Amino acid sequence: MANLPTNGEADTKEIDMSSISSKRYNQNSDLDVHHKVGVPSKQNLFKEFTNTVKETFFADDPLRHFKDQSKSRKFILGLQAVFPILEWGRGYNLNKFRGDLISGLTIASLCIPQDIGYSKLANLDPQYGLYSSFIPPLIYACMGSSRDIAIGPVAVVSLLLGTLIQNEIDPTKNPVEYRRLAFTATFFAGITQMTLGFFRLGFLIDFLSHAAIVGFMGGAAITIALQQLKGFLGIKSKQFTKKSDIISVLQSVFGSIHHGWNWQTILIGSVFLAFLLFAKMIGKKNKKLFWVPAIAPLMSVILSTFFVFVTDAEKKGVAIVNHIEKGLNPSSVHLLYFSGENLVRGFKIGSVAGMIALTEATAIGRTFAAMKDYQLDGNKEMVALGAMNVVGSMTSCYVATGSFSRSAVNYMAGCQTAVSNIVMSLIVFLTLLFITPLFKYTPNAILASIIISAVINLIDYEAAILIWKIDKFDFVACMGAFFGVIFGSVEIGLLIAVVISFAKILLQVTRPRTALLGNLQGSTIYRNLQQYPEATNVPGILIIRVDSAIYFSNSNYIKERILRWLVDEEEKRKKMYRPRIQFLIVEMSPVTDIDTSGIHALEELHKSLQKRNVQLALANPGPVVIEKLHASDFTTLIGEDNMYLTVAHAVHSCSPKLVEDP
Repeated sequence: MANLPTNGEADTKEIDMSSISSKRYNQNSDLDVHHKVGVPSKQNLFKEFTNTVKETFFADDPLRHFKDQSKSRKFILGLQAVFPILEWGRGYNLNKFRGDLISGLTIASLCIPQDIGYSKLANLDPQYGLYSSFIPPLIYACMGSSRDIAIGPVAVVSLLLGTLIQNEIDPTKNPVEYRRLAFTATFFAGITQMTLGFFRLGFLIDFLSHAAIVGFMGGAAITIALQQLKGFLGIKSKQFTKKSDIISVLQSVFGSIHHGWNWQTILIGSVFLAFLLFAKMIGKKNKKLFWVPAIAPLMSVILSTFFVFVTDAEKKGVAIVNHIEKGLNPSSVHLLYFSGENLVRGFKIGSVAGMIALTEATAIGRTFAAMKDYQLDGNKEMVALGAMNVVGSMTSCYVATGSFSRSAVNYMAGCQTAVSNIVMSLIVFLTLLFITPLFKYTPNAILASIIISAVINLIDYEAAILIWKIDKFDFVACMGAFFGVIFGSVEIGLLIAVVISFAKILLQVTRPRTALLGNLQGSTIYRNLQQYPEATNVPGILIIRVDSAIYFSNSNYIKERILRWLVDEEEKRKKMYRPRIQFLIVEMSPVTDIDTSGIHALEELHKSLQKRNVQLALANPGPVVIEKLHASDFTTLIGEDNMYLTVAHAVHSCSPKLVEDP
């Protein structure tokens, strides 16, 4: 008696069974209705073209704010679009300024020693690094849309610029020509960035994959750190290689071990490097102490400079900065090359440096915009970055961009707007006017230590491990860029990164994925058999999904892959004594577009299937695809009744048509 259901339970079971049976009935009744695949109304050719251009270049509809506005209002909105400071500046208040003031002072204490060091990476005198943290941040504060990005020279771009220009002009033999080419390259870096932004071509920088950037940055960080061994160990410039690959650098380092190293320099560098790394560790463990690693570089410069001055260490072989030009940025318009072979060199170097600087700044800007939940206009950012570099090239600056280390400090210090960049710029302004003579006794070893501690963060081994776990091809791109930089040069590593990124795109386009679909029992759902092993094949029917648009580059492969699926499945089913395949259904949902080569491939597939006595059917082609199939009369070729709304409709319709084998 205990196992018998009560009257209530029995009623419930009857209700459940009836509801289940009614659901199945409804499903079957839905499938009995043959819905035709809709064909969109034919668009005007001009309208279709304008819609395509709009979606490609103006997906964010940048002119929507100008609709239904008066001429005076449109003029104001236009000014605000070019100079966002006119928009957010109206709501600026004392509370925001308090946050920006603290942030600006903090990043200024970090940027001053870094700028002096980074200028050496670019083979320029120390003051040019400071110049590049004075004018460009002011321009960006007026035109940029990021609240958190901190502008100035960065290690990777400085190294890239220094390496590429050094290949053309020797900085020691022809320092004036070298500087002229550096300013010209900066000018064209800015023009490149502005052009990409103005013509809304920012998507081009996305062709450099995240994995390739991780590898490139890591390799560049190691190369930069190795380059600093010259100053860290006290090796004289004449004894040190001008090449940047790891083998040449290590040969120079260990080749001068007996007569080139200076123990006093090594002691200063080691002590302060340990101090900088310890300060970083404190900042990571306690976020409230973010200011400790931020002021540590400046504190290191002050203490080491005082120590060298008191002990006369420069007389014992400790290399010092010696002289930093006092005063504000001089004009460099007359130094730019506008003719001759150096114009072409400047354009080439500037274009490469501008793209890398843009990639870094865009990644930083997007990161902090996502953290603070505000929208960043990528094209406006490009125009702002380009404008500041064009102006910078005319005021003795070299390529500036967003610095991740400074931007992170800026963010943690509580910055509210781009005014923090203005505050930083004013501190650099005061430094150039009054403080630069005090850096005379700053040892080169401390600058090397500051750079080494700064670039360590660029080696993102955790990201590399994650890339390995997620995508092995991405890992190949990452390691290719990494080893290209450390064993070749920065430009070779960059070239490898770009080539592998494009190779991946080509591979995905030319060899798209296809999947064999099966039915999940008790439903009308059809899924990938590899992902759902419990799904079953439909007797007499083969269902294949194409996971890509069908273009000239992949159409032949898709046709051959489908036929190979057919042959393999026929052999399997024959061995298992199952009905032969009479219908081949191609699930077209992921196929976003098709060209004439793709349609031709489908026609050839249809002919091949006819010879095998197999009927081709298409399920759920999209509006663009079905319009082109109708225009080419392909739907007439295979029959309108072989075009289905879903795979379930196709299977339901084809199943009664199956013919038993004799």
